[in-house]
Amino acid sequence: MAEHRIAELLALLKPYWQHFPDLNLAEIMAQLANEAGFQGSLSDVSDDMLIYQLKMRQEKREAMIPGLAKDCEPDFKTAILQARGIIK
Repeated sequence: MAEHRIAELLALLKPYWQHFPDLNLAEIMAQLANEAGFQGSLSDVSDDMLIYQLKMRQEKREAMIPGLAKDCEPDFKTAILQARGIIK
C-alpha cells in the first residue's frame, strides 16, 4: 500500500475508532467489512474497500461516489462540450 493510501486510511479511521474506542483494529476492520457486505477472509479485505466504506458509510444509499460526483454535469450539452474541449 502506498504511503498516501495509508495516510488516507488512518485519517478516515480516526473518527470511526473514536466512536468505537473499545474495539481493536482487527475488530474495526471486521465491522467495516461486515457493513460493506464482505463475506471473505479478513486478510482479503482491500484498502480500497475500507476507504470506500469509511467515506460512504454516512451517506444515503443513493449518494453518488465522491470521485464520480466531481465530474458529473447536470446538463448533457455542457458535458459534451467539455468532453470535446470546446469549453472548460
